[in-house]
Amino acid sequence: MHELSLCQAILGTVDARAAGRPVRRVDVRIGHLRQVVPDSLQFSWQMLTEGTEYGDCELVVEHVPAVVHCAACDVDTTLDWPILACAACEGFDVELRSGEELQIASIDIAQEVR
Repeated sequence: MHELSLCQAILGTVDARAAGRPVRRVDVRIGHLRQVVPDSLQFSWQMLTEGTEYGDCELVVEHVPAVVHCAACDVDTTLDWPILACAACEGFDVELRSGEELQIASIDIAQEVR
């Protein structure tokens, strides 16, 4: 279950950026080709954060579709399967435009009251 190690890495980055301040929400972008199981990722997040200062922190996952651009027919198509081929003309001369993302998009850190 690589989702657990992904959550550990996300939590490590969040912890370093938060510097002790409360975190309300973490938004991540995960591409279709990363083969991350959303339910497993959420379960891992809950398991790691439960009983910690991040227990109330929400993990929000944006799923990024795999999109290829075909050089032969100059069309962008979304892949439903992990075969890099154009859905319009079935050509293989394609360039991957999205779908490999794995990034923290934002961290909602509460402002400190002074």
